[in-house]
Order: sequence, then C-alpha cells, then structure tokens
Amino acid sequence: MSDDDRANLLGGYLRARRALVTPEQVGLARGRNRRVPGLRREEIAMLAGISADYYLRLERGRDRHPSPQVLESLARVLRLDELEQEYLLALAAARPRPQRRRKPERVPARLHQLLASVQIPAFVEGRAFDVLASNRLAVALSPRLQPGYNRLRSLLLDPEEQAFQQDWTRATEGFVAAFRKSVGDDIDDPRFVELVGELALSSERFRTLWARHDIRNLDGGTTTVNHPVVGELRLHRDKLPVDDLLVVLYYADQGSESDEKLRLLASLQQY
Repeated sequence: MSDDDRANLLGGYLRARRALVTPEQVGLARGRNRRVPGLRREEIAMLAGISADYYLRLERGRDRHPSPQVLESLARVLRLDELEQEYLLALAAARPRPQRRRKPERVPARLHQLLASVQIPAFVEGRAFDVLASNRLAVALSPRLQPGYNRLRSLLLDPEEQAFQQDWTRATEGFVAAFRKSVGDDIDDPRFVELVGELALSSERFRTLWARHDIRNLDGGTTTVNHPVVGELRLHRDKLPVDDLLVVLYYADQGSESDEKLRLLASLQQY
C-alpha cells in the first residue's frame, strides 16, 4: 500500500469502484473515444448530482469528509451494496488517530480445550487470517491449517492450496475482499502492512484484486475442496467470534459422502 493510498483512502476507493461501472450499466452510451474502462469523473458527477470539480476534489483527497447525502448519491451511481456503502461512509468519517500498539493475538486456554473436544476440523484465526491454533482433524484436512500459516498467503502462493480449492478464482476474490474489510482504516497495523507488501510483490492475482477495492464479509457458507487422500469434500463453514479472534468450523451434512470421508480422515489420524 503506497503512501498516497494511506493518505487518501476515500479517493482510492472512489477511483477503483468508478473503473468497475460500465456506461451501459447506468444508461449511458459508450461512444468511440472512451479511454477509461469504467465511467469518467464527469459522468459520475453528473449522475450523482454534484459538480465535476467537487468530485475531482474528492478523488484527489482535497475534501475527505463529504456529506452523507453526497456519499449516498455516489453509492447509488457506483452500484454499491449495503456493505460497500457502509464501508464508503466509514472511510469518509475516519479521522486521524494516534498510532496504537495492538496486543499480540493469543488464544486463551478455553479455546484450545474447545478445539480438542470437537470432532470436526476446527481452528482459530486472527484479523489477518493467521492460523493461531487448530485441532488434529483441521491439519488432516489441510496442513496449511496449523499454527504459523497464513490462510491468505497459502491461498495465493502455495500450489497445493490452489489445487485444494475447487474454485480457486472465487476463493481468492472472497478472501482478498474479506481481508480488505478486516483492514478497514487500520492501514498502519504492522501485520497488515507486512502481509500486503509481501503479497503485492509475490502475487499478480493479489495485485489485481487489491486494486479493485472489493470488500466482503467472509462468513459462513459452503465450499468444495479436493483432498489429496479422500478426494472431493463438500463442507459447510461457520465462524464464531470470540473476543478479537474467530473460531472456524468445517463440517459436512450428516450421513453424506463427505461426512463419511471426514470420519475416515479422523480414523487415519489415530494411526
């Protein structure tokens, strides 16, 4: 993340989202001389009912606190969903704050006990998707789910994790968008700075997705993975917040083929 990006989060977000809206989506003709992939600044301004000069000031960071009415108009033109609109409003409301040292992420003993007691893959992750603790079945599901690994780094840089994901393209979209949501305006956090810097240098896929400024909650859902021993698994995922950490659980439909395969993995761990 460049110094300019840190200084002008609102402008960066507006530029990124503007590039993703086509003229056709807002009822405009594309024309022959269009040099930008999305909407021009003056088109955004016209559709939002503000002056082109004022919109330029917003993108360039010369006015970082527009009114809620202006932001709502921009959100409508940029086709933002509710979560994205909340993110836009938060960027505009952000105020400079003193740097604060975050406490190290530590897993309390009760969560270690919880991981040991459940009979499904389970692990604890931090704000930057660092794996902080896991049970044996989680590691049997994926060796990248043991402490010391970062889930985003594994997804983008580890060929085995890429093969593990049945839909790697969709998985990367969701993880990078959720990572940006987790970062929010806490852009000076050393862990975030370190991880963004590493991935920006090492992964073209990350650079492409990071430039889009997508945000998303990576909540519960269903995913399909390709395990090297038991084959395809269709698993549900739930995330349970505990303090500043998340407990992540993977489980299959009871009595399904995937459930039988998880039981097989568990039995293999006993030998």
